[in-house]
Amino acid sequence: MPAVARPSTLAAGLLSLAAFAPAAAPAQDASAGAMAFLQCADCHSPGANDGVGPGLKGVVGRQAGTQGGYAYSTAMRKSGLTWNAATLDRFLKSPRDAVPGTSMAYPGDDDAKERADLVAYLQTLK
Repeated sequence: MPAVARPSTLAAGLLSLAAFAPAAAPAQDASAGAMAFLQCADCHSPGANDGVGPGLKGVVGRQAGTQGGYAYSTAMRKSGLTWNAATLDRFLKSPRDAVPGTSMAYPGDDDAKERADLVAYLQTLK
């Protein structure tokens, strides 16, 4: 009787781990992010502090709660966050989970692609 080929234990283990690997980050589209930003524009300007919330020009790379001319919540000032793709994504997904006590009224966005596009757009605001 011929031997039956069986996957090795290691290969089987690796295949089962692949099911738990994080999904690849969605491709970013800054143009789509600019469209998504329209929902933010009720409170935020892509430039200076001329809205209800702080202006977002130069937000990427900035320490949270430090934009001059805006009265941030104590929670935001003490968050210790620096805005980058990962922290912005986490904050946009659920502001109150990312920074408990934030004054941001926006409830968050469960759409990973839309958040990725929005972050890509925010990265253009220099």
